Amino acid sequence: MATSARPLALVTGASTGIGYELAKLFASDGFDLVVAADTPLADAKEVLETLGARVETLQTDLSTEAGVQSLYDLVAGRVIDALAANAGHGLGQAFLDQRFEDVLHVINTNITGTTRLLHLVGRDMRSRGRGQILLTGSIAGLMPGAFAAVYNASKAYVDSFSFALRNELKDTGVSVTVLMPGPTDTEFFHRAGLDDTAVGQSTSKMDPAKVAEIGYRAMQRGDGDVVAGLMNKLQAATAAVTPQTVLAEMHRKQAEPGSAN
Repeated sequence: MATSARPLALVTGASTGIGYELAKLFASDGFDLVVAADTPLADAKEVLETLGARVETLQTDLSTEAGVQSLYDLVAGRVIDALAANAGHGLGQAFLDQRFEDVLHVINTNITGTTRLLHLVGRDMRSRGRGQILLTGSIAGLMPGAFAAVYNASKAYVDSFSFALRNELKDTGVSVTVLMPGPTDTEFFHRAGLDDTAVGQSTSKMDPAKVAEIGYRAMQRGDGDVVAGLMNKLQAATAAVTPQTVLAEMHRKQAEPGSAN
């Protein structure tokens, strides 16, 4: 991409769902884009360009060091004004019934790859004294996730890490915001194998466009965190005062295979 006077945003997990909606908000706000995902991005690129953005895409696996490095190499030397680290995967079923390679993929995408990308891009932002970072965490990180144990634990990492990083960067000109959605109407549940669960079949999931807007506006304000949706705010508040064993049982009723019936 040739040098542009427009600000540049890097968005991961941008082919569908919350990441795609975040990319649209950046494009509508005058940003050019580098977007990455592990699924094809041609359709997303076409839409984003109609919104006026100059768009580069990279289909890569951000659970790997090589995937993260290839993305960083693509943007190296350019000023990244905003990073929306949204890439992530879920995984349903009981932990001992999961394939361990699938477990590792969730950990390496949600935790290792995200952390590595933040380390690379965050250093550049700190050295320039400006930048905005938006992490997609989850209210799932506030509770033990029976039948989604690894996913919830990975989001607990993201939620916690964001607050720590924000504190470390508080006097640097770089802001860190964590968006904590609840169940959102995306491909997440299908990809995670949660189609036959109560949460997977729920008709009360939030619109990803609304979730993205809530997170985007919080990032613009420089907020530390935002929970998307009134019911999710109530659930987050309840989680803070409810015993962990009770939360685990509540989660089981939503995520156990067959719970949709």
